[in-house]
Amino acid sequence: MACLQSFGPIFGRRSEGHHVKCTVCCNDTKVCNENLTCQTYPHTLLFPTECSEIKGNYLKSGIYTIYPASKPTPVVSVFCEADSNGSLWTQVIQRRYNGSIDFYRNWTDYKNGFGSPAGEYWMGNDLIHQITSNGDHSLQFIMTDYEGVTKYANYKRFIISNETSGYKLSVGNYSGDAGDSFATQNGQKFTTKDRDNDPFSGNCATLYIGAWWYGACHSSNLNGKYYHVSKSPYATGINWFTWHGHYYSLKSTTMMIRKNTT
Repeated sequence: MACLQSFGPIFGRRSEGHHVKCTVCCNDTKVCNENLTCQTYPHTLLFPTECSEIKGNYLKSGIYTIYPASKPTPVVSVFCEADSNGSLWTQVIQRRYNGSIDFYRNWTDYKNGFGSPAGEYWMGNDLIHQITSNGDHSLQFIMTDYEGVTKYANYKRFIISNETSGYKLSVGNYSGDAGDSFATQNGQKFTTKDRDNDPFSGNCATLYIGAWWYGACHSSNLNGKYYHVSKSPYATGINWFTWHGHYYSLKSTTMMIRKNTT
């Protein structure tokens, strides 16, 4: 007999994608036989693969545990944002606000992720791929400048491929007030200072001190250098071209993904 996440005893018989919780123990050799009263629970209730599958009343934004493979391991801690109804919908994949974490990192760091889910953070390309490959997902950018203005860029379609394919970006269907500075990167592979996958003659990551889905080279660079002031050398800062151009480095950025419901 096993108990998973306080859902009570879980016995041997399962239906596809469900665990079966029995209310009475079996006295013979058949576990959960036809004479017992049982309740079924969706498998994702026991092993939520992302924030939207975590259920409860009046949940708050914070760090939660997810199971990307929908089984007990691996276990991953992520930061989930709650909506006004107390439901968890989005998970943070990137956050920057004070420059405490160096984002000029190598391929392996961006593959596995770095920082803290509650602080400055990159989730990790492997995990982003795994989550976005499980159903349709949206991406939201929340960006604040040094004048205290916050703007948004939303994309109804967001998915990245696996490592073998270079974490290739598929993104589209923009809405928001920051202007579209990300769809131009659509179809590009991820580039870091030690892995040049961009179509430019040089390495955009080393040229612009970042790591991103560069083309030749970028209209956004949210993993660029944190300057602590708005003015920055050309295209090396935390840039969103359609809002502030290539000489303005933003104060804070957050990238969040959520599974589409429609």
